[in-house]
Parts: sequence; C-alpha cells; structure tokens
Amino acid sequence: MHSFKDFLSVESTDTGERTLESSEEVDEAMTLSQRLKAKQTFKRSKSKIMLGRKKAAKRFASPDKLLKRAEKHARDKMVAKLSNGKSKSDLSYSEREQMEKRLAKKSGAIKKMAKKLLPAIRKKEKSKFKKSSPASEE
Repeated sequence: MHSFKDFLSVESTDTGERTLESSEEVDEAMTLSQRLKAKQTFKRSKSKIMLGRKKAAKRFASPDKLLKRAEKHARDKMVAKLSNGKSKSDLSYSEREQMEKRLAKKSGAIKKMAKKLLPAIRKKEKSKFKKSSPASEE
C-alpha cells in the first residue's frame, strides 16, 4: 500500500535546505512491473487489510466512501460497455492499460453515472444496518 511519502521526493540544496517535490507519475496507468510489486505488497500486508475491512464493515460508510463506491461501480459498468461485456479481470494487462487510458478520457461520464448510482449505493449500505424485525425471526 502506498503512503504519502511514496509520492514525494526530497531534494537537498547547496545550503542544506530540504525541499519537497511531488512526483508527476501518480496519474499514469500501472506498468506490469508496478502491478507485480503492488501484488507482492498486498500479499505481505494481507492480514492487516483483512482486520481493517472487518472493522470498517461494522461502521456506516462516510459520504466520501459512498461516492468512491459509486464511482467504482460506474467505472466497472463503463469497462463492461467498452469491452463488450467483459469484466476488467478478464482483460490482459496491456488491454487494462489501454482501458485505463480510455476511461481517463471519459471521467466526466463516469462522474455523471456515479451520481445516478449513489442513491442505490446508499440504500444498500443502509440495508446492511437495519435491524431485522421480530416477525421475520420466527
């Protein structure tokens, strides 16, 4: 998992002062080697991620989190539309890179679609926390 410091580079000047500069490669599609490195990192921190997911499942998601979920659903729908019904996991790495570039151009449409999906996502989240009525337990 990337931290904030991964995206910054520290440079020292002649006087010994340090300056921070953000890297420019953050918004580019991942290369094959980057994907493999991320895979190894996630595999190493799997247990921490699982614990965090368990804790998060017990809390109601924030509006930002719900919007992110809606955008993810919208991106998935757009991938299916652009790849004739295939999911992103069915595509090869090179096809995924090309798809990411195409999706970057359609960010406006994705945001619009996400806004329409948001009520359904919110409803699904609320249903997770509804207490079951006594009549349904019988």
